[in-house]
Amino acid sequence: MANKRDYYEVLGVSKTANEDEIKKSYRKLAVQFHPDKNPNNAEAAEKFREATEAYEVLKDENKRKQYDQFGHAAFDGGAGGFGGGFGGGGFHGMDLNEALRAFMGDFGGDSYYGDIFGNSRTRRGGGQSNVSQGKNIQIKLPLTLKEMHDGVTKTIKITHKIACPQCSGSGSKSGKLESCPQCNGSGRQRRVTQSIFGQMMQEVVCSKCSGTGKFAKDPCGHCSGQGVVSGEERVEVKIPAGVSEGNYITLDGKGDKGVNNGTTGDLIVIIMEKDTSVFTRHGVDLLTEIEISFTEAALGGERELETFSGKIKVKIPAGTQYGKLLKVPGKGMPVLHNERVKGDIVIRVLIKTPENLSREEKRLFEELQKTENKPKSFFQKIKNFGM
Repeated sequence: MANKRDYYEVLGVSKTANEDEIKKSYRKLAVQFHPDKNPNNAEAAEKFREATEAYEVLKDENKRKQYDQFGHAAFDGGAGGFGGGFGGGGFHGMDLNEALRAFMGDFGGDSYYGDIFGNSRTRRGGGQSNVSQGKNIQIKLPLTLKEMHDGVTKTIKITHKIACPQCSGSGSKSGKLESCPQCNGSGRQRRVTQSIFGQMMQEVVCSKCSGTGKFAKDPCGHCSGQGVVSGEERVEVKIPAGVSEGNYITLDGKGDKGVNNGTTGDLIVIIMEKDTSVFTRHGVDLLTEIEISFTEAALGGERELETFSGKIKVKIPAGTQYGKLLKVPGKGMPVLHNERVKGDIVIRVLIKTPENLSREEKRLFEELQKTENKPKSFFQKIKNFGM
């Protein structure tokens, strides 16, 4: 805990900052350091994680009061603190995946960011506090580099919670729900916990009604009164050209259905890259290698290369050395949302050393060697000395 930075310092706000100031500061940092905008940047990912962890505490009035009074110790469950941190147990800090989920939950529908495809994730439920919100679900979608280059539409099969067909999602045989007696219809319960600082009051989701504030006296037998059952669905996902591994697209209302006619979560499709291409991606550029002979390296020539846009001719300059990089402009990956603009193809040239020479081939190489070892002429020496 001693190495954790002060949350106000992390977000760059004062201890008197209001909710809007905290939110604005976090949003700016989250967009700046988001892993989608900083691929393979561990420092940026850590700053994103740290800022999200700080925001999740300071945005909550109760957590902020506890933090202001006790600092990080307030959430160190392992040290006898209040616990209730991210991921279940004591709050020892978020990992990056938890930070990404928290960010999407907080700002998924914010037009300032949204997901990488510009979709807005609207929360359904009309702002009613005791409407059960179904969980978001995540799946990974592997794509070939060519599919990422061209753009593609994929149909995927998902298994998620859907409204029970027997009770139309209400959880009741009659379709009628009553106020939950355990929480008096609030959907929340207060729980007293004991810590080294004394008794602390926590507000938690009601265990009887799952936070809906209602329950069924005549529970549906098909769904055990939950109003949801497991079901399969085929979903069409349109992937634009130029996506990268780690980009994600959000499909509204394709996640889990909330219990007792609650709202539906979202489906988050995370793009992954299959390793099936002769090209290696570097941003919007594509890297590859070609192998040429000694003769081609010395005299020059032309090679045909299969690209994602079709076959092209690559000119090999005379005198090409091993490891030389050749660039083919405008034949790389398209820029996301601007596919007319493309990166380059960069080709590293390898020179193949011939093996198992025939007698005639060996004779020719020996003649070449004699030429290479021949002393320079008098005139060539004069030229080299600038005389």
